[in-house]
Amino acid sequence: MHKPRGQWHTFWNAGDEPARILEIISPAGFEVFFEELVEMGGAVNADPQALAELSARYELDMDPTSIPGLLERFDLRIGEPS
Repeated sequence: MHKPRGQWHTFWNAGDEPARILEIISPAGFEVFFEELVEMGGAVNADPQALAELSARYELDMDPTSIPGLLERFDLRIGEPS
């Protein structure tokens, strides 16, 4: 899949079996965003101001308030053990 900058996107495993994804980020450097996000507890648990500052450093927009609605709408769960 191609996730171009400047376009809203999200994805999840819609199947019943575990899935693995290999994400290649180019140019390099943006992978550090995810490392920092994990340290904050993820988008749902991060302090809103800290998340806004992190997002600004990587020039992206995030709307963590959309996550609960997506979880409910598509019957999703975050962090289930594999």
